[in-house]
Amino acid sequence: MSAARSRRLPLPELLLALLLVSALALTQGAYRIDWSVLSQSGLQLADWQVLLHVRLPRLLLALLVGAALATTGAVMQALFRNPLADPGLLGIASGASVAVGLVIVLLPGMVDLEQVALPFWVLSWMNSLAAFLGALLSCWLIFRLARRRGQVAVLHLLLAGIAINALAGAVTGLLTYVSNDEQLRTLTFWAMGSLGGARWQHVAVVSALLLPTLAYLWRQAARLNLLLLGDEEARYAGLDVESIKRRLVAATALAVGITVAFAGLIGFVGLMVPHLVRLLLGADNRLVLPCSLLLGAVLLTAADTLARLLVVPAELPVGLVTSLLGGPFFLWLLFRSMRGIE
Repeated sequence: MSAARSRRLPLPELLLALLLVSALALTQGAYRIDWSVLSQSGLQLADWQVLLHVRLPRLLLALLVGAALATTGAVMQALFRNPLADPGLLGIASGASVAVGLVIVLLPGMVDLEQVALPFWVLSWMNSLAAFLGALLSCWLIFRLARRRGQVAVLHLLLAGIAINALAGAVTGLLTYVSNDEQLRTLTFWAMGSLGGARWQHVAVVSALLLPTLAYLWRQAARLNLLLLGDEEARYAGLDVESIKRRLVAATALAVGITVAFAGLIGFVGLMVPHLVRLLLGADNRLVLPCSLLLGAVLLTAADTLARLLVVPAELPVGLVTSLLGGPFFLWLLFRSMRGIE
């Protein structure tokens, strides 16, 4: 039996890690919940309020967002056949961020929202809706730029993503320059990513959109394995390469847009997790995708818990914590790849 076939899905270990970080996320923070009182008199009313209305929806949102970022990272790395690929590589997250910046900075100056008869859910989810629409618009623009003679090449997608990222960075910088103090603070915290505003309504929407998308990506593991062989080899194996590329990028855009819409920009999860999984289990996406999903959920939940504990009673944006972890990891990958070239 080959080494690749002898590898197994480490579900017990990952599920145990998921259970442990979930227990920490529910009990630790500025307000600590002592589970030992359950064996005596039970949790107090305040404990139940914090647990049910603050900690639990935040935990579920962290699990969903972490799973989505890691899964899309694994898909991008397989699609581009590059271990340095990331869900933000195509500029989808940057496009979502620009849309949010436009709503935060420019919309109040053009429209008096207090005088406009908009439904409450539109006003309360304005930033989230803008991020989602920005991600979809970026995805459409990238495909338009990358299409040549009816085909979408991976290299053209990459170049289009770099161009969109550069343009989005310039627009975001301009919006930062013209914003006032309140707008600048809102824009900055959105760019750093946070799960602090999680509510049950958010969890319901994110679950309804993300779970089918992740299930679809999971089912593409065998096709991703064929794409790893190269486009020509995949065509010889009977795969409609252009169609599957479009569907994979569209599903990735949807997942990334949802995460940015409800959690802001959270970097490096999609880079670190799939690469670690491949180092341990190899390149078979039938193992990489489910393990990345679980490990991504574990990592983001742990990072969010750490963000709440480092500066109690305040909390750090979770995007800062993942960047502090991901920056050195990216440099390690870079030096490792440079040594391989030499």
